[in-house]
Amino acid sequence: MRKRVAVVGGGIAGLAAAVRIRDRAPADTEIIVYEQSGRLGGKLRTGELAGSTVERGAESFLMGGPDGGESAAVRFVRRLGLGDRIVHPSAVPAALAIGGVLQPVPKGTLVGVPGDLSLLGAVARPAAGLDRDEGRPLLDPGADVAVGALVRARFGDEVADRLVDPMLGGVYAGRADRLSLATTMPALARTARSEHTLTAAVRAAQAAAARVPGRPVFGAVDGGMTQLVAAAAAATGARISLGLPVREIARTPHGWRLLLGPVPAPQTDDVDAVVLAVPARPAARMLAGVDLSAAAEIEALDYASVALIAIALPPGTPLPDLSGFLVPPTEGTLVKAATFFTHKWAHLHREGGPVIIRASLGRAGEEQRLQPPDPVLATTAHAELGRLLGGELPPPVETWVQRWGGGLPQYAPGHLDRVALARAALSDRPGLVLAGAAYDGVGIPACVASGESAADDVLKHLEER
Repeated sequence: MRKRVAVVGGGIAGLAAAVRIRDRAPADTEIIVYEQSGRLGGKLRTGELAGSTVERGAESFLMGGPDGGESAAVRFVRRLGLGDRIVHPSAVPAALAIGGVLQPVPKGTLVGVPGDLSLLGAVARPAAGLDRDEGRPLLDPGADVAVGALVRARFGDEVADRLVDPMLGGVYAGRADRLSLATTMPALARTARSEHTLTAAVRAAQAAAARVPGRPVFGAVDGGMTQLVAAAAAATGARISLGLPVREIARTPHGWRLLLGPVPAPQTDDVDAVVLAVPARPAARMLAGVDLSAAAEIEALDYASVALIAIALPPGTPLPDLSGFLVPPTEGTLVKAATFFTHKWAHLHREGGPVIIRASLGRAGEEQRLQPPDPVLATTAHAELGRLLGGELPPPVETWVQRWGGGLPQYAPGHLDRVALARAALSDRPGLVLAGAAYDGVGIPACVASGESAADDVLKHLEER
């Protein structure tokens, strides 16, 4: 009998799951992708500004994976026939905006955590004598801790505030004092369970990292991430349902039943398996009728809101020879990071074209600061960028604002244990699996890998039925 699989959530994790199922399941397997919004792609969205392509969400992906091979994102791009469209950023450095000066990002750090304190320069002064060998590993086996707590205890406040916080904030929009070491920096967590000092743990993690000489660190798709989304959607061979929310999931004697659409006139869909690839809170609501313990573990995950502001400046506007800069929270600005888009991505530079900056606004806990209307946020970003660059910027040619309310999961210490408990609770409910950034990490490679892993679980379940 033909099998039916529902993928709830049309972001990159859900699409990766659907492609994997299409590739490996029997040809007559029916796949339905349910996406509540009117578009696929989740946080992957390409926009246009003053005739140039500018991402409204994730702008790039890591090229390498933890094992030294290609990342899950690169393999996925190649699977979709887009390998020849991978482009790489220019080899220009990034900076930190500290006290009105753009300081080079120190070399030899691991997501901002230094392995050599002598290389910090004017960025931060490490506290003396804290990183002592006390005769035992930094972390107990299986333990987790906030990144900020570990760095402050070993290097002092300046290193945490001026270097680690903005680096983590650039990825997660979170604060180092609230983010899990085991989740955000797993390589460092592993070495911290054997090394006795943080410096030694960083160096051990760096030495263990698999590197391929000459391979670029980041890549993107020429033409924008929307190309990736469209190619993935086509490769699924799925029926795509947009704008129809899944409200409940219930077990049936033969599989799973989805309750769809508005309350007054609900629809149902019976399937053999479900990949649940939506953010934590909607996932918890759907799971409430399936397993309360799994729902409770998932619902505990918090999210941060951010806004992206793209600003097109007149052709020839001078900018530092950088890819962009990060801003520590101690500077008090709403802008937490800026990318000099047409400097960083050479394929977007056009002779006589605009100079484009994309700024990221808002950190965890700053939702109120993001409430002003779009024109006010754009004006604020423009003014703050000018001050951070040491002068006023010329009036913009064009701008747009992209808001991602509740867009980035905040992995508190113990996150991995909570996810493991949720998945364990669902293990006796075969055919229902979780995927996405809420569980397995932000970034395109992590989301693709999460979706593919969920697909493998579904495929195993279908084989056993």
